[in-house]
Amino acid sequence: MSLFRRKRAKDDEGATAESTANTEGTESTAGAAEGAAGTRGAAGTEPAEQGAQDERDVPPAVPDRSRGPFDASEVPAEDGRLALGGLRLAGREGMELRFEVEETSQRVIAVTVGLAGSAAQLQVFAAPRSSGVWEEIRAEIAAAVTAQGGAVEERPGPFGAELLCRLPVRTEDGRTAHRPTRFVGVDGPRWFLRAVFSGPAAHDAQAAHALEDVVRDVVVVRGTDAMAPRELIPLALPQARPQPAAAEEQEPAGGREELKPFERGPEITEVR
Repeated sequence: MSLFRRKRAKDDEGATAESTANTEGTESTAGAAEGAAGTRGAAGTEPAEQGAQDERDVPPAVPDRSRGPFDASEVPAEDGRLALGGLRLAGREGMELRFEVEETSQRVIAVTVGLAGSAAQLQVFAAPRSSGVWEEIRAEIAAAVTAQGGAVEERPGPFGAELLCRLPVRTEDGRTAHRPTRFVGVDGPRWFLRAVFSGPAAHDAQAAHALEDVVRDVVVVRGTDAMAPRELIPLALPQARPQPAAAEEQEPAGGREELKPFERGPEITEVR
């Protein structure tokens, strides 16, 4: 399934594209409640204009990000994380990365982190300065899943409100099954981070811990450029780090380190 995206990902493992749902291209509905404050209608009460002004003066609710994900302004620039354009990731033992690249523009639009048999697709979007977008996007995802015959459950999670979606899929033997997909969103300062969990991490809290720690360690690099709400913040492929020349001449104890030509590294999936 492809939610809120104009491009469809080609999955090299034959999985459906429901875990690559994209909010790109949708229009922001921020400010829909503006002017909703009504008159009080009783003598001696405040006029409607004053009540509306008071409501606008109330700052928006800010999610607790004290333990992450972080904004680039909240952590040192050189902290050992892997720089991926709009995101910086902390590595984990056994972690694999797969990048989705838009075919026409060749820009990286998503990175999927594989760890311990589960995966989490990460994307980051611009958001209004005054409010977040996750509440609106949750409603849109739920409506789209329901329209396609799936089931949606909104529930509290470690990052706040999240969605557990079960979508009908056709199995190899022709039967209909339901694949769980878990949508998590975090509103930050002028950005929105979305993580889509698949595999055991979508429905098993214990299996999700390792990937949740990866998401919590994410640093979002929003930049200072003006961007429309929900505009995708582009990512980038990791840059190879230069090795010191002395390292080439030194051999580890016991001889030269064994090469591992079949060990999986970052992969690229083109988006058409």
